[in-house]
Amino acid sequence: MASSETATELAANEPGTAANARRSLFWMVVVALLLRLVVMSFLYPERTDPYRDHWRLGGESGRIARSIVQGEGFSNPLFGKTGPTAWLAPVFPYLLAGIFKIFGIYGNASAVVALALDCLFSALTCIPVYFIAKKHFGAPTAVWAGWAWAFFPYGIYFSADFIWATTLTTLLMTLVFLCAIYLETSSSVWPWVGFGALSGFGGLTDPVVMSVAPFLGAWAWYRLYKSGRRWVAPGLGAVLAVTLVVSPWFIRNYETFHKVIPFRSCLGLEVYFGNNADSWHWGPPGYHPSDNENEWREYQELGEIAYTSKKFHEGMAFINSHRLLYVEQTLRRVVYLWTGFWSFSHRYLQEEPADPFNIVFCTGLTVLTLMGLRRAWRLDTNIAMPYIIVFFFFPIVYYLTHPEDYYRRPIDPQYVVLAAFAVASWVAERKLRRASIPLKVATIE
Repeated sequence: MASSETATELAANEPGTAANARRSLFWMVVVALLLRLVVMSFLYPERTDPYRDHWRLGGESGRIARSIVQGEGFSNPLFGKTGPTAWLAPVFPYLLAGIFKIFGIYGNASAVVALALDCLFSALTCIPVYFIAKKHFGAPTAVWAGWAWAFFPYGIYFSADFIWATTLTTLLMTLVFLCAIYLETSSSVWPWVGFGALSGFGGLTDPVVMSVAPFLGAWAWYRLYKSGRRWVAPGLGAVLAVTLVVSPWFIRNYETFHKVIPFRSCLGLEVYFGNNADSWHWGPPGYHPSDNENEWREYQELGEIAYTSKKFHEGMAFINSHRLLYVEQTLRRVVYLWTGFWSFSHRYLQEEPADPFNIVFCTGLTVLTLMGLRRAWRLDTNIAMPYIIVFFFFPIVYYLTHPEDYYRRPIDPQYVVLAAFAVASWVAERKLRRASIPLKVATIE
């Protein structure tokens, strides 16, 4: 168990008033937003490049958004008129379509607004980060965590330079986590309904939210049951809310493609993309219809659903015939997601020259996070469990398919909270040790 002195120290340092907390949160968000916007001002021209018909402005999201604005519906995710799609979940493409509608399809203003909105989502994430840390570890750690997120390099870079659902997904994932840890003591139905609706909306933004939301909900449900409170109705309320939120999209997909497609259609391609003989990079070029003419032609000829199904079978065939290689590649993906390391080969470093610096930062963050998790476990296993659930379940799909440098970003806030707890508790312990020295000297005298 954590020392009682540490817990007392953390509790004794709670800020005095809610007004102080609001003021601190306000400045965290403002500083985080300004910092991201400043970085964005240097990086946004890359997203306005007309190369490949403005592919860098949102990729598939941009293509679908353009089709929506042009009255063609949720369709055409790549380079031609290929018809309705379920390539992506709907929330971000529709959000980007709203920007295109107001500021122009693939206009420079649209790129700036989309990036600014991503920066805002990332800055607002300071708020749930603060309250997660405060709920579990006290206000001093909450201040550490909130400011750490404001200056967090991944949060800054991926919001200021990447037009995708990543920062919105991160905000929603963090809110889902925050709601779940409060639901452990709530037997009221409506907070559980809100959790279910938020989880469903997160799944429609990025299905990876649903890799952890049901397990966090189940843990909170179990905790409610163990406490002897009413638990059946709250849990059923959450399940019903999720179902109501996601059902329209599921029904649309079934009516369009005559097949059950829960969130996205391209899981089969992800399996194929990450499991082949070309492993010099975690995302080797030439296996995706966006960068390979033969794949693009095959996509057009077969149609989206048949194409992704074919890719799934090709990927599985490769795995079945190269099982030891698949185990090796899976282990490499695990290492990459936790440390940032993939390879030090000359070819790889030419493609990813910043990787040595990223490895140092990512590995250091992981070490601090694990130290914080160990302290949390010693403090209270019930506090540690939601983080363990996230770290275990979230990356499984990426271990088995393939990783990208931005895939882990939605759970970065949990890393930041635990790393902040490790640092804050260490600082508190040092203060206690220093304060105890004069007392010991006085006792001896």
